[in-house]
Amino acid sequence: MKLLFPRKATQYLFFEMWPSLIIGIVVFLSIMIMFQAIHYTEFVLIHGVSIFVVLQMMSYICISFLPALLPMALLFSVLITYGRLSQDSEIVALKASGYSMWWIVSPAVVLGIIVSIISAQTSFYLAPWGNRQFEILFSRMDQSKASSTIREGTFSEGFFDLVVYANEVDSKTGVLKKLFIYDEKGGDVPLTIVSRQGKLIQETTPEGRTMFLRLLDGAIHRQGETHTKIKYNSFDVRLLDPAKENLREKSAASYTIEEVTERLATNLSKDDRKDMEVEFHKRWAVSLVCIVFSLLGVALGTSANSRQQKNNGLILSLLVVVFYWGIYLTAESSARSGQLPASVAIWIPNGIFLGLSFWRLKKIWD
Repeated sequence: MKLLFPRKATQYLFFEMWPSLIIGIVVFLSIMIMFQAIHYTEFVLIHGVSIFVVLQMMSYICISFLPALLPMALLFSVLITYGRLSQDSEIVALKASGYSMWWIVSPAVVLGIIVSIISAQTSFYLAPWGNRQFEILFSRMDQSKASSTIREGTFSEGFFDLVVYANEVDSKTGVLKKLFIYDEKGGDVPLTIVSRQGKLIQETTPEGRTMFLRLLDGAIHRQGETHTKIKYNSFDVRLLDPAKENLREKSAASYTIEEVTERLATNLSKDDRKDMEVEFHKRWAVSLVCIVFSLLGVALGTSANSRQQKNNGLILSLLVVVFYWGIYLTAESSARSGQLPASVAIWIPNGIFLGLSFWRLKKIWD
């Protein structure tokens, strides 16, 4: 009966993977936080954004990346566990005792299914929520620290639907010097505004919060059928309507799986439909890759040259993940460009790695 249902052996393998799974989540999360901290330090040191706001942004980013972190941590866990068992000859002992390949692989597959379910829930609901909270927070930060979006000597697009160029920027005081502004919000005839200096000003009114750019010593150029030039000593450009505080439009990554499905059932433009189709299949593919990685982890962890895998599990898992995401990004690009349907392209990496896993397992266990 032991060989028909080796309960203790499978339980032993199953629970051996949990500590390294938690360690993997912590390690990969720490790596991501480290890179994000380097990126967002600029907002604190240069633009004067509070540390609390930056920490909020980083926490939302971490939540939005959870669906990708969980498969990575799972692969790390399976590699470490089966690599150690192989190094200590425990796998050989199990095989010698008559345990089949299925019973040795099954604990990793069960863990892969559990992590896949968790990953699906984060991908369908939690990650979109985190991504949306990040978008809202970043939009509000743009409005409160609007000058942080402008770089010296660079044309900045998307600054309240304006194109802005400034020779000098002081993001702490909101002062901009030697300004060039291109404004298309007025209709068919755009305005070109030049100014010696400008200052961002925020005010709170009974109707709401308003923001405007006060320009000094400049001229407004309007090129229609005739060219009109108006000089001014002081001119205010309204940036934020006090009647409504605009937030960044919801991106595809911020939709829950139900919202993605609902949008696919409506009449969408060609590009929007591609985005929604990619998002739909990506949510499922990234979740189910946990099962694929569980098989691949066993295949790599119990390979013939596994003596050093206990020490190299992190490096090997990173290489596999980089390889996977390289193929995935290529496939996603093909789907977005229309070269392949999203229902085919997004699943190509999973198919490749699943085939590689079965091939490697068959080679080891034959």
